[in-house]
Amino acid sequence: MLRLDGLSKTYPNATQALRGVTLEMKEGEIVAFVGGSGCGKTTMLRLVAGLEAASAGSVEIDGEIIREPHPWVGVIFQEPRLLPWLTVAQNIGFGLSALPRAERDARVEEALLRVGLAGYGGRWPRELSGGQAQRVAIVRALVARPKVLLLDEPFSALDAFTRASLHDHLLGLWQARRPTLVLVTHDVEEAVTLADRVIVMQPRPGRVFADLTLDLPRPRDTLAHDFSDAKRRILKALDGSLQAEAQAAATPDTVGAWW
Repeated sequence: MLRLDGLSKTYPNATQALRGVTLEMKEGEIVAFVGGSGCGKTTMLRLVAGLEAASAGSVEIDGEIIREPHPWVGVIFQEPRLLPWLTVAQNIGFGLSALPRAERDARVEEALLRVGLAGYGGRWPRELSGGQAQRVAIVRALVARPKVLLLDEPFSALDAFTRASLHDHLLGLWQARRPTLVLVTHDVEEAVTLADRVIVMQPRPGRVFADLTLDLPRPRDTLAHDFSDAKRRILKALDGSLQAEAQAAATPDTVGAWW
């Protein structure tokens, strides 16, 4: 279980990015975070990843406090960030150096097969399309079998068709071991497609505005009424979060767009 307990972050310039975020995410749950500009979504991911220290509060996974990068936590960034001097197989196996060679090779081969890239292990990152490179980034994070996987808008730069295909690949990989997935996205349809819960954040400082459960069967039909209803619930909460920010700031030019 992933727990954020009173998590706050204030930077040296006095900018308060997060204030008092308390949430619990179950093992195997997919949780999406959406919200206006300045709501601290990426800061929260960096704190969970152990890349930054919290100003107050804590991040715990199964009772262990996370203060620095931890093998239980994997991260997928907006860009694939593959190492250009390593082959596809070497990129995927980069974090598995402690394993015996045979086990490492078997995990890499299985991962490539699961995302439709069997036979691509010997290729270089420059030989991949954007969608293929991001598939490699996904399996690189999951092949280490983390308990928590953080996704920082990993599909935002891709076209709609490729993005939908990667959603399917991600869910297929998640199904195998069911780590907790924490997704930051600006795409409400993406949140409804992937998540069990959607957390709507209120900006400046970032804090929880709404915690919405999505009780939708998988695979999800984007044309179904319940899918559209879920999108409307999230959009309504987003509008509410921005209105609350405007009221708190009392100046109209401080309202941030969430899209």
